[in-house]
Amino acid sequence: MVTLLLALSLGVDAFAVSVSCGMSVSGFKRKDALWLCLYFGAFQAVMTLLGTFIGGHFSAYIGTLGRFAAFILLGAIGGQMIWSALRGSEGERSVPKLTHRRMVILAIAVSIDALAAGIGMTFLAVDILLAALIIGVVAALMSLLGSAFGEHVGSKFRQRAELAGGLVLIALGIWSLFG
Repeated sequence: MVTLLLALSLGVDAFAVSVSCGMSVSGFKRKDALWLCLYFGAFQAVMTLLGTFIGGHFSAYIGTLGRFAAFILLGAIGGQMIWSALRGSEGERSVPKLTHRRMVILAIAVSIDALAAGIGMTFLAVDILLAALIIGVVAALMSLLGSAFGEHVGSKFRQRAELAGGLVLIALGIWSLFG
């Protein structure tokens, strides 16, 4: 039960970023949602496992650096989305595409908390492989749901959705600094 609650709390970032991508990326398709699902789920699971291997010795350093890295990554992508939304109408601007490179960057940014959670899990009596699997599957499912919701909303309000999506990513980046 504790692992499932942890997985849900870690999956919130994946859900929010997926909503943002589904809302704001022009030409967002089901295959994009599936790639996000795969990247976010895999990175959450792998980062959890990596955190357990690193252990408690470096947790203070990783927490500080990880939060700053998430802030930079999410802020940069969010800023780019806002810039694109403010540049003009749909026909005259270049809408950012959801490339595999961008998805990997987003997956890293939303998975930094899983690294810290993995470090903390070294002190708990849990089956870490099962916990990492649960965390990955929950993140993947939340990403899929977020993508579908964002695509539905974004198709009606593309420019505003892109602006809102950028603001959400920046807010998540700021939250990662203090959260």
